[in-house]
Parts: sequence; structure tokens; C-alpha cells
Amino acid sequence: MVMSNNDKKYVIPPAPQPYIEVAGASEVFPVRRIWCVGRNYIEHIREMGQDERAPPFFFAKPADAIVHDGQTVPYPSLTKDMHHEVELVVALKSGGRNIPVAKANDTIYGYAVGIDLTRRDLQIASRDVKRPWEIGKAFDGSAPCGPIMPASKIGHPTKGKITLKVNGQIRQDGDLNQLIWNVPETISKLSEMVALEAGDIIMTGTPAGVAATVAGDKIECECEGVGKLTVTIGQPLK
Repeated sequence: MVMSNNDKKYVIPPAPQPYIEVAGASEVFPVRRIWCVGRNYIEHIREMGQDERAPPFFFAKPADAIVHDGQTVPYPSLTKDMHHEVELVVALKSGGRNIPVAKANDTIYGYAVGIDLTRRDLQIASRDVKRPWEIGKAFDGSAPCGPIMPASKIGHPTKGKITLKVNGQIRQDGDLNQLIWNVPETISKLSEMVALEAGDIIMTGTPAGVAATVAGDKIECECEGVGKLTVTIGQPLK
């Protein structure tokens, strides 16, 4: 039997705790859940051909989908149309239910820049027959994330460029002030649906410019005042 930190016994070894690095620290941030916001930049809504009046919504990725800065993401199976979506990532140090907007920033540990990798063809096929999106969004390695910058050092950014380059060429170029729902509003709304907890991270939506990426691509992301992230798209796993 395997002993855990809370002295429970498991019949198999428990999986390693997923984590995100913290900028300038040896300690890491343990990831509990990954929540993602859909349709939170108006230009992205337009490029995807969706109703601009529909409010953003939420979906999830598994915590072990995290990929760290400098690593290689294997190109996933079952797709020929994997897209990049650069996003501001919010890491929570506390949570709760029905969190007021005015109190939401108190739950935040820090911020990072990440990528919501998407098997677009599978996502659209699922959407068209009204099936869940997990096959398009929640695959292995689908959540690259750079080091977290603590809010105690940078405050709570409400503006600043957020960009993504592929092989040195700008693909996405937006600003945090373009968010339809800002970070406190997003936390508040999500906490109406689920109980948020320390260790939860929220990917807050992507600006326009999403496009396909292929094996060999070098993807570089930056969120002004928050941090950077670089990953390489590798060959499909055999």
C-alpha cells in the first residue's frame, strides 16, 4: 500500500501532483483544476463566426494537461487542425462560492501566460452535433503555461499587450483591456457554478488570430508585465 500525505492508503500509487512554476522561486504552484473561458474577446468571437451577444461560457481541461516553459508538446492524435490560443492565466490562492466581484482579486495568487491548444476540427465536429468539447480541448499537453508571477509583485493587470508568435511571425496581438468579462467578473461568475478552491487556474480567453500549428513550430507567447512562454510542437506520439 502507498501512504499519502493525509495517511490514506491507496491500492495503486497516486498520480504526481500537477504544478506550474513560480517566477523567481524554487517553490511551485499545485494545480487543482483548469477552467477555461470561451468567447471573451470580441474579435475572436467574430473570427469564429459566433453570436457576439452570447455571453462567455466555461469548459475544463485536466490538471495534468500542463506543459512547462521550454518543453515540447507532442502533436496530438486524431487531428490535422490543432490551433493555438494565447491566454492570460489566473492562479487562485483561495476560493469559495458566490464570490462578489469586489472580493474576487483577494482570491488570486498570481498570473501567467498560457496556451489553450485546441483540436479545432474535433471541437467543431462535436459542437455541430451538440456533444461535449473534451475531445477537442482536453487532450494530453493541451495547456502549456509559463511561470506564475505573484500578484504581490505586479498587482492585478487590467491592460497590456498579449501576443503569440509562430516561428517569429506574429499571429495573435491583443490587449487585456479587450476582455469582455474582466478577471474579477470571471471569477465571480464561475463561482456561481462551482466551488472554487486554492490551486484552481482560469484561462481567461483568447484574442483574434487563432490558427493552425504543425510539428516543428516554435511558439512564443508574452503577456506584458506578466511573463513569457515558449514551447515547440513536436512529432505525434507513436
